[in-house]
Parts: sequence; structure tokens; C-alpha cells
Amino acid sequence: MADETAVIGGVDTHTDFHQAAVIDPIGRHLATQAFPTTPDGYHRLLGWLCSHGEVIAVGVEGTGAYGSELARYLQDNQITVIEVDRPDRRARRAGGKSDPIDAYAAATAVLTGRAGGIPKARDGIVEAIRTLRVVRRSAVKARTQIINQIRSLIITAPGEVREQLRTLPPAQLIKHLARSRPGTQTSEPACAVKIALRRLARRHQYLTAEINDADAELQTLMTEAAPELVALPGVGIETAAQLLITAGDNPERLASEASFAHLCAAAPVPASSGRTNRHRLNRGGDRRANHALHMIALVRMRYDQRTQAYVARRTAEGMSKKDILRCLKRFIAREVYKYLTYQHTPSKPLIPTA
Repeated sequence: MADETAVIGGVDTHTDFHQAAVIDPIGRHLATQAFPTTPDGYHRLLGWLCSHGEVIAVGVEGTGAYGSELARYLQDNQITVIEVDRPDRRARRAGGKSDPIDAYAAATAVLTGRAGGIPKARDGIVEAIRTLRVVRRSAVKARTQIINQIRSLIITAPGEVREQLRTLPPAQLIKHLARSRPGTQTSEPACAVKIALRRLARRHQYLTAEINDADAELQTLMTEAAPELVALPGVGIETAAQLLITAGDNPERLASEASFAHLCAAAPVPASSGRTNRHRLNRGGDRRANHALHMIALVRMRYDQRTQAYVARRTAEGMSKKDILRCLKRFIAREVYKYLTYQHTPSKPLIPTA
């Protein structure tokens, strides 16, 4: 009977439809079918999976993108969801590429144990922080582009305009341009460049206000979500928010602090050969989380006396700056992990001793 058979599902996710597949416990392909990415489609997909037997688990590609809502729906219905990475290029070349093939590959990855990660829950305050930071990041990027455009226009502007503006500091320059009255003779290059500069300056002011609003909202959310994390030396709102986002709303999915270090690319990678015994920086993992750890390490190297003493000692031992940063990031990842998993400890920071 179907209800006595255990099956494993796999889903290849897309924008408008998801391709689902079912295999049995020994890997035989049973069926595959596409379903629309709508509430009714999710309901039909789950019913179709259950019609083949007892669903042990479902491997879903892109649980942080196209498959996020499907993963939430399956988890809400007591289905175990496993996050599946896209197969490497060598495997794709050997087995071909199509939606049913990818769906079967997702199910097979769960069966063989190649995939075993628990997806982020995306249903709490950390998801709210992530959403606000998306907008803030784009505003910061756009504001940087605007100030670069202003400087470029000033360099190529007519002499009387360039000489008047080139010595002004950025803040004063923006205020001056936003209040300026360039006139209406757009056919004249000097007038046209003044109009362009005023529009860019006002856009810069608008983005600055948007960034300030986002900072205030993030400050409130971070104070509620992880006040002790923000209080650590060298940890600011932005770096703490990124580390929270990397861990997700369900940080218990991280098996240990070592797994979090690997996720942040802060775990040492062996680079030994012959008589050389050393480790190198990890260039994989979540690069934004690694950047957050890097910024914390740089701040501590500049302002924290115990970190400065550690750097001086390791430098005297002949260790390079890259290796010192690697060690510092690994210790910071260990310290931060305790606050991400709500295992609160005294606020005294960890300082590497070896």
C-alpha cells in the first residue's frame, strides 16, 4: 500500500513553477510533476508527494530564494525540509540538465546524505532585520555613486563652476548644491551642469534621510534581538546584524561553533606541504559574514589593548598579518556564536592566548 511506503521528495525551484520528484528508499525514480508557485500549487504539491507514501524528507533547492515560501509551507505541515545545493558543474555535465533531472538529483542528495542542511526559518526578527538591510545597502550604494558622479561633473565642469566647488568638503558641498539656484538656460553648459549637480545633491540628501531612518529601525531591532552581541568590543549594529542574518532565526541548526566558523569562512584551511606546516585564509563560505568578522578584528586591533598585545606577540613570533587576522576571526567567531545561539555568557570578550 502507498501509505506503507516511505518516499523522499526533491524540488527544483523556479519563479513561476516548481518541479517535484519522488524516489523510494533505494533511489528508484517514481514520478515527477510541475506545480505552480501559488498557495494552491503548494497544497497540490504536498498532496501529490503524500500520495506516493510517507514522506521522510523533501530536498529543496534555493530555500533562501525561489523555494523560501515552499519550504515554509512544508515545514508548517510537519514535513522535514533539507536544503540542497546546486550540483557542481562536473556532475551536471555527466548527468545532463533538465528540471526533472534536477528534482531527482535533489531527492537523491537527501537520500545519500550529500545534503543535510536545515534551511533558515525566515519567520522571526532576524528576517525583519535582513529585509531592512537590503534596502539600506542599496541606498548606501546609490549614495556612493551619486557623490562620485558629483565629483566627476565638477572635474569636467566649466572653469567658473569648478573653481567655486572643488575645495568644498563633502557635507558642505551637498548643502551648497542643494540650495543653489542654477537658472533655466539649459542650453548653456555651465547652467546645465549646475542643474545636474543640484538634482544629484537633493537625491543624495533624500538617500541620507532614508539611510538614517533604516539605521534607527535597525538599532531598535538589534537592541531587542541581540543586545549583548552589540555590546561586545568592536561589534557594531551593521556587523552584528550581518552575523545574525548568517545564523538565521533558527541558529540551533548550526551544530557547533566550528560549523558557524566554517559558514563564515573563518575556519583554518590546511596549507601544509613537506616541512611547511601552516594554515591559510578560507576563501569560501558567507563572504558578508567573513567581512563582518574582518571589520570586528580590525577595530579590535586598533582600539582593544589586549588584542593589540596579542598581535604584537604573534608578530614577534614571525606570524604574518594575514595569519594573525585569520586567528583573530576564528576566535571572534567562537565568541559571537555563544550570543547567536542565546547561550549568554559574561560580556568579557575572548582574547586568543595561543
